Amino acid sequence: MTGLPLVFDSPIQDAISSIQFAPQSNNLLISSWDSCLRLYDVDGSVLRLEASSEASLLDCCFQNELVGFSAGSDGSIRRYDFHSGTSEVVGNHDDLSICVGYSNETCQVISVGLDNKILAWDTRMEKELLCLVNVGSEVQSLSLSGFEMMVAVGRSVYVYDLRNLAKSIPSKKSDMDVNIKCISSVPHSRGFAVGSVDGRVALEMSSSSDSNDIRYMFRCHPKSTEKRLHLVSVNDIVFNTLMDSAFYTGDNEGYVIGWDAQSRKRLFELPRYPNSISSLSINNKGQLLAVASSYTYQEAKERLSTIKEKIFLKYSYNKLTMSVQIHFIVEVQVGSDHSQDDCGGND
Repeated sequence: MTGLPLVFDSPIQDAISSIQFAPQSNNLLISSWDSCLRLYDVDGSVLRLEASSEASLLDCCFQNELVGFSAGSDGSIRRYDFHSGTSEVVGNHDDLSICVGYSNETCQVISVGLDNKILAWDTRMEKELLCLVNVGSEVQSLSLSGFEMMVAVGRSVYVYDLRNLAKSIPSKKSDMDVNIKCISSVPHSRGFAVGSVDGRVALEMSSSSDSNDIRYMFRCHPKSTEKRLHLVSVNDIVFNTLMDSAFYTGDNEGYVIGWDAQSRKRLFELPRYPNSISSLSINNKGQLLAVASSYTYQEAKERLSTIKEKIFLKYSYNKLTMSVQIHFIVEVQVGSDHSQDDCGGND
């Protein structure tokens, strides 16, 4: 089934840093280095909001359908009211703020910055800083799940209880011997997946029975066409909200791959995108996968590219048959690859 790309009257002028589907609708929040936060109605194919700021926006998240947040290169954490179109600064880091997230369980907006700090505000209280944690090292990525917050620091994962941020659970040493680029928590379960700067994914999922615990690591691309290891950063990982075992990876060379954590199999690989994959998001029904194809400032050659930043929409898995169904195909011919490549145990 063929459709059109997300159309903007004013095209996105710089790299896309993050895309996030709304909690209940198919509204898509988009942050960009062009200093604009955009709210796009996917169902109506219309831009609902475009809010500019003075700083580049490095991340974004929803609080609910009417409120969102952004993290800025000037260190600011900004709150947006989508109904009125207004925004205000909630607080500031001493350096770039790079990640922001919201917890429904504790009503907290949480951010991390290059000042090595984790900041948290209770949205029920007027701009009052709830907690400040100095990690002591640069945090690369943040993910929230229930009452837990997971942050990637170097090669390790630190886990915090949102009800007591001043004290962290002992860090979980990943199997990575290189830095972690991104982390994503498993929905409705305990666990996480991390992506490395050299193309590997480490997965850890816990269950009530230790015998059913999952822990392994693999390379997204074991070998390139030249039979060499594919050492490319995994920029984002997202789990299917309806099928905890299904997740998707996007890397710096434009590849998006679907995986099954339980069977340790590759489910499909989409044809290569025209630019790096900077962000992925899946809607609340687990049917639509949004892919941001954009340069990421990781390599100098990316900035020389004339390819424009674009956002693509794909159908996710059919819950019963595990087949790949394509909803929107934008400028690239997307087919389904059902090859069952093993993803367990590769290093």
